[in-house]
Amino acid sequence: MDIYLVGGAVRDSLLGKEVRDRDYVIVGATAEDVARLESEGYAPVGKDFPVFLHPKTKEEYALARRERKVAPGHTGFAVEASPEITLEEDLSRRDLTINAMAQASDGSLIDPFNGAKDLKAGILRHVSDAFREDPLRVLRVARFAARYDFQVAWDTFELMRDMVSEGLLESLSTERVWAETQKALGEPSPQRYFEILRITGALKRLFPEVACLFGVPQPVEHHPEKDSGVHTLMVLKQAAALSDDPVVRFCALVHDLGKGVTPEAELPKHQGHEEAGVALIEQMSERLRIPTAYRQLGRLVSQHHLRAHRAFELRAGSVLKVLEALDALKRPERLETFLLACEADARGRLGREDHPYPQAEVFRVALSAAKSVDAKPLAAQGYGGAKLGELLRAGRIRAIKKAVSAIRPA
Repeated sequence: MDIYLVGGAVRDSLLGKEVRDRDYVIVGATAEDVARLESEGYAPVGKDFPVFLHPKTKEEYALARRERKVAPGHTGFAVEASPEITLEEDLSRRDLTINAMAQASDGSLIDPFNGAKDLKAGILRHVSDAFREDPLRVLRVARFAARYDFQVAWDTFELMRDMVSEGLLESLSTERVWAETQKALGEPSPQRYFEILRITGALKRLFPEVACLFGVPQPVEHHPEKDSGVHTLMVLKQAAALSDDPVVRFCALVHDLGKGVTPEAELPKHQGHEEAGVALIEQMSERLRIPTAYRQLGRLVSQHHLRAHRAFELRAGSVLKVLEALDALKRPERLETFLLACEADARGRLGREDHPYPQAEVFRVALSAAKSVDAKPLAAQGYGGAKLGELLRAGRIRAIKKAVSAIRPA
């Protein structure tokens, strides 16, 4: 019986990155060996094939196995595990060459598919045509591109395009699509995920609201990059530079969805795209079962991002309305999410990537001023109900006006 370190741990070790999860493959194991593992405290997990968790490290130890496609989707496989299955056979069922390497106990590298060479060249390449049997791999390749900013091999692109055109992605559950997308939003270059999906045709299938932005013109005086889809990915890239929060990045992705439904006769202007985007965000969120925090902040950024850009022009009452819409007086963290997405939008334009965004300070100062107005003195004077609310709001508007005027440019 031989045990090998496999997959992501080998890949990340070769990249010089921190290895967080270690998975092992056991080659040449028998039923008796399996029973011994359990008796030594290894906990069996999974119903379809033998995988065991180390009693202390909780690392996974799986018997070498073969897979045979028996049904549609990424779970439709019959799995066979036996002592006769070789390490190379086990590695051949993996998605990409960079994930199909193993390391022996003496530290030597086993690399039957030249994964180390692809890793050095920054290339994502499928191991074999068995790649097409799991449609989730289309999204995984896009996610690896977002993580490492690698290029996808041309033949792998062709295979992914074929899978999309054959309708294989339709077998994916909405939960799995969102799970991969949520992970991609947390990667260093999330815009690459959507770029790859677009090239393969998967964006149109899975995210039609985003796909229809490409080719839609914008006023060049505000958007030197011209194309709404190009702008969206530039904003997402800026959001990733500003924040690790996937909610901020999601807001960047969906902030301009309304531009995709602007009547052609009105182009390149997009009057009312802020409100038009709200319904599209809700539509996408319902379809993919996107968590409430994402959809709520996404809607708010869509509705109010232009107001944020005009912060120095807004009346104090309008600034307060934005704060109230965000529920920022009770949940100030929502204001920061909103402002980061708006800053990403301002910077996600050709030649404006490094521009400052002083508008954010207007809303921070306004929130502090609004919170400084206390309802207790008014209540002590006998005011209550609607009248108390009216006086409290008027006091907040006065405080915001005074605070903002102190930082307004001359």
